Amino acid sequence: MVRFNIKRYLADKSLTIYRVSKNSGYGYTTIHRSFNKDQSKATSMNLRDLDALAQAQHLAMWQVLKELENAYQLDEDDS
Repeated sequence: MVRFNIKRYLADKSLTIYRVSKNSGYGYTTIHRSFNKDQSKATSMNLRDLDALAQAQHLAMWQVLKELENAYQLDEDDS
């Protein structure tokens, strides 16, 4: 499974869970649960999360995924 450091991505993009949920139309609780996993493990990405991040930034999902793969992918040792 590919894992990404979502917390760092949100911080680097000056995004909050509230802003992502508001701009994407997904519920705050849904996004909060997905992005606030135990910090000792990376958050697994699903299509809803990818869509929410893309909508919050007015980007296409493939653009967000490409950036996550290039800069925010965690090694097995990091998860």
